[in-house]
Parts: sequence; C-alpha cells; structure tokens
Amino acid sequence: MLLAPDGSGALHPGRAGPGELPGWEAKLQLGFTRRREKTVLTERKHRGPLTVQRPFYADDGLCHLYLLHPPGGMVAGDRLTIEATLAEGCEALLTTPAAGKCYRSDARVAEQSVRLTVGDQSALEWLPQETIIFDGARLRSEMRIELGETSRFIGWDMLAFGRPAAGEIFNDGFVEAGWRLFKAGRPFHIERVLLDAEAVKANWGLQGCSSCGTLFASPASAKTLEIVRDLIGEAPGRGVTLIDDVLICRAVDARADRLRAFLQTVWAALRPAVLLRADVPPRIWAY
Repeated sequence: MLLAPDGSGALHPGRAGPGELPGWEAKLQLGFTRRREKTVLTERKHRGPLTVQRPFYADDGLCHLYLLHPPGGMVAGDRLTIEATLAEGCEALLTTPAAGKCYRSDARVAEQSVRLTVGDQSALEWLPQETIIFDGARLRSEMRIELGETSRFIGWDMLAFGRPAAGEIFNDGFVEAGWRLFKAGRPFHIERVLLDAEAVKANWGLQGCSSCGTLFASPASAKTLEIVRDLIGEAPGRGVTLIDDVLICRAVDARADRLRAFLQTVWAALRPAVLLRADVPPRIWAY
C-alpha cells in the first residue's frame, strides 16, 4: 500500500518552492448506471485538465469510454485523481487513446490516484495504454479496486522506462506504485513496488528490461490459469499465478510494444471466461 509521509495512505503533492510553477491538480469522477439493457454514464464531473470523450457503444452494446489528459503528460507537482463507480448490472471498458507520459521533474513528485468501484453483477475493464517514464521522472501512483462478491474485472498497468529506441536510458528517477484490491469490503491483495534506476537494471528487479506490466482478472479459476500458462509456454520474463479467484499475470520486456501485445493477448484469451464476452479489441487500439 502506498503511504504518504504522514502514514495516512493519501497522496499529497509537494508544494511549489520559490520560482517553481505549481503543478496541475485535476480530478475526474465517473458514475455508471444500468438503464433497461444499456449502461449509461450518468455522472461526469471534472476539475482541471482531465476528462472523457462521449461514450462509444460497440457492436455488442458495451459502453466504451476514453480517458483524456489534454496536457499530454505529467510533470513535477501534478496530481491526477480518477474515480469511477459502476452500479449493479453495469458493463464498461475504460481505456486511453495513447500512451501516458511522465516527464523529467525537479525534486517534486507527480502523483496519480485511481479508485474503481464495481458493483455486484457488474463488469469493468480498466485497460489504459502504457505510461512512459522519462529519465529523471518521479511518480507515485495508487490503484484501489473495490469489487462486489459477483463483480467481474480485468485491469492492467504498464510502465515503460526511458525511450530506448531514441537512445534515452532511465538513469535517474523512480516510480512508487501500489495496488489495493478489495472484495466485498475486505482487503484481498495489497502490494507496493518501488522501481528506480537501480531496480530497472538489477537482476533482482527488471533485469535490464525497460518495460513491465501487471494484469489482474477476477473471477478466475484453475482453467483460466492454464489458459495463460499455455500462452506463456517457455517464454522468459512472463509469469502467472492464481490466488483464490484472482489471477495475476506479470511480464517484463525490453520493448513496450511487445509487452503491450502480450498483455492484450492475455486479455483476449481471458475475456470470454472472465467477462463472458468475445475477444474483440477496442477500435481505438488500431490507431
């Protein structure tokens, strides 16, 4: 679990010092409700540069929503908060039209907090594209997922350190990230990771790979575990485990595009069993 300096678990942006520009503070609140046979976005509140496009409904009627951050990336002192709540019986997919970015910063830290609440008999897919962590960037990120007893969920988080294709190696900075997963109000899985330049390069860390990702899926079973194991085969830098009915898949790779392609393949393989839907990717991923 991410802890703020005061131990509260909340995230607090650093104050701008003399001569420093204050960071953006933005908040987005989304609420979904079931109306007849359709999931409708009934609450949309935002403050600052964080918003969504109008909901798009796929051929199967699923509500797709694209998150937008107009500045194009986070810098020192920025604080982004995203909250999404699905009432009972809703189904939605949230993604982004492009990779996120966290730019080089001063001593201050950029911070992001995401809280997703999925009601009973509801299904949520949280599938943002990867976040590029520029050399010198400092980011704290917290993800809190609250599921009901009969909720369905697939979500991932992908990080790409530096820009190897442009010759930029991640030599300074860090990402402090945490996932907190609750089921029916009970804490189920809590983890916290600190990835700095040393951890990216070390054998005990990312083993020199510049990108990493984690995928969670629930409800899962021994059958879905075998599906992912078969996908992985003997490929290095890939792993999967099952804790009760939550599947956790992790991967590291030297290329972000390969990492993304792998997790999309896992998502497509799991979607029919976990979400009871065909493996049809969002159209925005094709652009």
